[in-house]
Amino acid sequence: QVQLVESGGGLVQPGGSLRLSCAVSGSIFSIDAMGWYRQAPGKERELVAAITSGGVTNYADSVKGRFTISRDNAKNTVYLQMNSLKPEDTAVYYCNAGGWAGPYSPFEGWGQGTQVTVSS
Repeated sequence: QVQLVESGGGLVQPGGSLRLSCAVSGSIFSIDAMGWYRQAPGKERELVAAITSGGVTNYADSVKGRFTISRDNAKNTVYLQMNSLKPEDTAVYYCNAGGWAGPYSPFEGWGQGTQVTVSS
């Protein structure tokens, strides 16, 4: 069974920074794409940023230039560095990972979510 555990959320003032982490553990053969999603109250979950096993990244237009996704493959961990935070970034952030638990066993998992609140 694969588990994703997030950390790093909290309350920050506009213009501030936060760094989210998500560690993937369990029976893992390999991890392909990893990503961060967010869901604000009354809105659908949306992709924030994603990164492939080779380091190719993709960002939502709303966070380009402010957020940076990275991963440490040795630690099975993905990070989201969030700078110049805005009130509209307030949401529950979820990490997501997909890969293989075995040669014929794909997996996709979600973290439990971590609250990010940007407010003065």
